[in-house]
Amino acid sequence: MSLFINDGPESLMSEAAIAQWRAIPVAVISDELNRGGTMAAAIKPVDEGMGFAGQALTARTMVGDNATLHYAIASSWSGCVIVVDARGHLDTAVWGGILTHAAQVKGVAALVVDGAVRDVDELKASGMAVYARAVVPNGPHKGFGGSVNEPIQCAGVPINPGDLLVGDSDGVVVVRLDQMDGLMDRCKARIAKEEAIVKKLDAGMESYEIQGLPAPGDFGVSLG
Repeated sequence: MSLFINDGPESLMSEAAIAQWRAIPVAVISDELNRGGTMAAAIKPVDEGMGFAGQALTARTMVGDNATLHYAIASSWSGCVIVVDARGHLDTAVWGGILTHAAQVKGVAALVVDGAVRDVDELKASGMAVYARAVVPNGPHKGFGGSVNEPIQCAGVPINPGDLLVGDSDGVVVVRLDQMDGLMDRCKARIAKEEAIVKKLDAGMESYEIQGLPAPGDFGVSLG
């Protein structure tokens, strides 16, 4: 088995800083990243209401194998997000109830896997945020190798150890550390702007007016 385990990020964000990101919708962050950084639409939480924010502990597995994820948990830190490139394989779960419990003991905040999970009732009951591409009962093999804390891709997004991940019911967005400067302020400004739009709609304005689009009659469109 070839397994490469590297040290995690040298510096970590404070819990207070990460907590602020839990209050920011993923859609808002993506908008402020020029509609970028979002994982494929198939990556969704296994239960409603799951959300998280945290820095990435990256792992790469071979198809249908989860030996690497045991070592990823051993390398984890409290509040991290284990994010896994499982090659998008749908027919073999690489994560389930036992690994969820092991991760919780270490204080892991969330799992995001480009692949499949199982034991969904246990995952839901755990309270730990779990996002995956699929759910399937078929379990994994062990012993074919992988890597921990190396650059990976997950659901179409490149991820480095320590990158910020935020998840909610819409999905997951990845923020590189070099994108952080000023991003929180821009997100808060966008939220305030959207709240102002809602007030204008409640006051009777049309959405196209608010967006600065031409009136229907200006280009031959009838609302009748």
